[in-house]
Amino acid sequence: MVLPFMSLYLTTRLSFSIVEAGRVLSLYGIGAIAGSWLGGVLSDRVGPVRVQVASLLATGVGFIVLSRLHGHAAISTAMVALSVVQECFRPAMFTAVTRDSEPAVRTRSLALVRLAVNLGMTVGPAAGGILAVRHYGLLFVADAATCWLAAGVLLVAIGVRGGPKAPERAAGAPSASPWRDGPYLGFLGVMVVLGTVFFQISSTMPLYYREHYRLAEDAIGFLLAINTVIIVTVEMVLLRAVEHRDHMALAGLGCLLVCTGFALLPLGSGWGFAAVTVVVWTAGEMLSLPLTNSIASNRAPAVSSGRYMGAYSLAFAVSFVLAPAIGTTVYQGLGPGALWGGIGAVGVALAVACLALARWFRAGAVAPGARPAPGAE
Repeated sequence: MVLPFMSLYLTTRLSFSIVEAGRVLSLYGIGAIAGSWLGGVLSDRVGPVRVQVASLLATGVGFIVLSRLHGHAAISTAMVALSVVQECFRPAMFTAVTRDSEPAVRTRSLALVRLAVNLGMTVGPAAGGILAVRHYGLLFVADAATCWLAAGVLLVAIGVRGGPKAPERAAGAPSASPWRDGPYLGFLGVMVVLGTVFFQISSTMPLYYREHYRLAEDAIGFLLAINTVIIVTVEMVLLRAVEHRDHMALAGLGCLLVCTGFALLPLGSGWGFAAVTVVVWTAGEMLSLPLTNSIASNRAPAVSSGRYMGAYSLAFAVSFVLAPAIGTTVYQGLGPGALWGGIGAVGVALAVACLALARWFRAGAVAPGARPAPGAE
């Protein structure tokens, strides 16, 4: 609830400049990098359920504290701390699903998590907007309350000592590291680039909708709702149909479609054409992100699944930092046409990279203890 309105809160309620607000949001991305790494390491050491519960409880406290602060230094420090504890949750959640799902249904398990996230992204900002209009303080309290409620649900459903546990590592055996896994590092590089493209949705794309498509905020909101509705209604069926095919090759097609949807933007006008582009990049999202979740979890050795999923989450945290800086620089310096055309070219490069990685994975470059991904046997 809070993050979609944080820039408005800082500029309208605390009198931050737009530049200052942007810097605070960038600090969130920097803290997310640390949180992704920390959450992965702690998941392997103390268990992913404990990390999730601690993250949710601490995040709720963080939102309450943040709502009480006003100065630039205090807000900046709190945003970094909040993002660290909040982003510990993501790799822990991925690790728990990976350890508790059989390989045959892991892709669907991860897709079900995405469906829940998209339902939350449909309800959360809408409810948050209603609360923010009345009083911004209610926004922070409600977000804290939902974090604490989620922690309670997790404790009741699983228990802090329950849930999936990592297998014991043999004495003297090294723990596999994602940073020494060449194919996985190449895969993470693809994820950083894809994330940098995808996060233009929250940085340059709204600017382009307003300046060139002449769309107001409510029309933009309905456009983005198309994405959520398609994912909730179609994604599980689509993944059921393709889950036994080569995930990396399909992810390459998804990357190409995501970038194509963005590249189409200068070729038309009006809400209807914009909706068509949303359908195109949403199709790409459904073929890329759920399958890359599965690729990362299947690549992870059982004893190091937390570290692998932490590295995967870290890739998106890095792109969250890069996306607004790169996108706005190109948008302002070279023009929006250069940005969207460049993204189209990036889509071709990502598709080629995924095909190369698919061959590399099939060639037998497997991390010790990893589970073979579908299509890679």
